[in-house]
Amino acid sequence: MRDATAAKLPPGPKGLPFVGSALAFQRDPLHFVRQLQRDYGRLATAYLGKDPIVFFFRPEHVRYFLMEQQKNFTKANRGRNNLKHLLGDGLLTIDGDFHRQQRRLVQPAFHKRRVEGYAEVMVQYTQEMLASWQPHSEIDIAQAMQQLTLRIIGETLFNIDLIGKSGAIGQAFTALIEGPGGPFRMQTRIPFLRNNKKVEKSRAGKALLDNFVYDLIAQRRADGRDTGDVLSMLLEAQDEGNILSDKQVHDHVLTFVAAGHETAQNTLSWTFYLLSQNPTARQKLQAELHSVLGGRAPTIDDLPNLPYLDWVINEAWRVRPPAWVMSRQAIAPFDLEGYHFPAGTVAILSQWVIHNLPDVWGDPQNFRPERWDPRQQEQKIPQGAYFPFGAGPRICIGMPFADMETRLLLATILQRYTPELVPGFPVVPLPRVTIRPKYGLKVRLEPTPVPVS
Repeated sequence: MRDATAAKLPPGPKGLPFVGSALAFQRDPLHFVRQLQRDYGRLATAYLGKDPIVFFFRPEHVRYFLMEQQKNFTKANRGRNNLKHLLGDGLLTIDGDFHRQQRRLVQPAFHKRRVEGYAEVMVQYTQEMLASWQPHSEIDIAQAMQQLTLRIIGETLFNIDLIGKSGAIGQAFTALIEGPGGPFRMQTRIPFLRNNKKVEKSRAGKALLDNFVYDLIAQRRADGRDTGDVLSMLLEAQDEGNILSDKQVHDHVLTFVAAGHETAQNTLSWTFYLLSQNPTARQKLQAELHSVLGGRAPTIDDLPNLPYLDWVINEAWRVRPPAWVMSRQAIAPFDLEGYHFPAGTVAILSQWVIHNLPDVWGDPQNFRPERWDPRQQEQKIPQGAYFPFGAGPRICIGMPFADMETRLLLATILQRYTPELVPGFPVVPLPRVTIRPKYGLKVRLEPTPVPVS
């Protein structure tokens, strides 16, 4: 049966009996998907277990699945089930009319004016963190960014200060996100790939987070006050005439906390690493910050005057995208690239691959913020070639929040400190739902010199 199915699908690696390419994928997912593109070109079929998955590697495929024909595709069951296990029925996991209804319900929380109102808290909490740092000391900046961004999410969206709890909550999220499965829950399908210690840690982390969120909901319901934050909005929201259940509120809260801090902490961590490896770009950024800010704290009004900061973050999202793959599953049959794909086909789009196509980017191996300068772009980047937060109607609702937060935090920190990677420290990308530094990111905090004018 598999041979008959394979004959109708694009070519790909043969793999092993029963498990297909699952072992190769689990060993090094990032290498696997890039090698797949190098070996097979525009698209390829791989078996992760017994089921075929079709990988699509071109910008026009991104447009097809996420924009032009997006109504024919749901989030694929494999990746969705794993996220559903982590987050429940939040915006990242639900589909169709239910997703559109819930997105409309929570959209006011991410209105431009409301998001911009969070800027002051973001900068204030960053300055408080900087006051606790010591020049020339060594820290895990990935951990520091996790605790900072968790605290910001707690205050801005839920009106609570997590300063005493961010460490434990961060550890719980780490156990949950770095637990078994990643975007495909292979360990639960193939017993000898299962890591029982990670399963136990993941379960413990989920239990801690569930208890924290449900306790928060119970306290707020008992208090009965509308504090004007996202949690109050969810508790007052009407779903077809009925208020949201505790489970529905819980799933939205957990999704916002997970996605809200995970994207920002990884963006900041990887940007510090990339800048440490590219000191010329870092010097240009710090010169811009000095010229515009002169050592003072940034505000929302300063951001339009900091274009190089914007280019740096765009380039960091190209090199280390917040998500490295997206999955879709066909509702009805479709035709693409000369193939007829049946209903149920699982399609994968990979930012990790498409953000690094040489024919699109020219020198994708180089971290080059200048490629985002609209005055110097040698060629227009085609739509679909860059999609760090997805594209189309399901583009991440929190993108404006993450964009503003990372720029403000980076501008605040780099004026005071220049994090230098500790020599010899292993920097290994860990692909799960996001791409994290596997061992954290140990840096030495060097005071930022004042540029000579």
